[in-house]
Amino acid sequence: MGAMVEMSPEEFESAVDDAIDAIPEDLLNLVDNVVILIEDEPEGDDKDLLGLYDGVALTERGSEWGMVDLPDRIFIYRGPTLRYCEDADHVREEVAITVVHEIAHHFGIDDERLHALGWG
Repeated sequence: MGAMVEMSPEEFESAVDDAIDAIPEDLLNLVDNVVILIEDEPEGDDKDLLGLYDGVALTERGSEWGMVDLPDRIFIYRGPTLRYCEDADHVREEVAITVVHEIAHHFGIDDERLHALGWG
């Protein structure tokens, strides 16, 4: 592990945008009521968390879901990502994987299935 990647919040944000642009459009079109947010650090004890899906998976939503519920949120954590990655390109790559990973949770796809799909 080398030094932390130096990236301003703006640069990181644009890397996240690039990463989202890299996700297949047909996948993004399936995403329902989700916002992607960037945070500096995770709130819990896991300081190495790269991303988090906060919401109710489509597979678990009841018929009454959606009228009053806030959008699901996908958090991308800047600090852990920059500490984990080696350079800006690696950041983009890692963020793309993280976003896809969290979107998969939105669809009720678990980690095991993701690994099988090559997105582990």
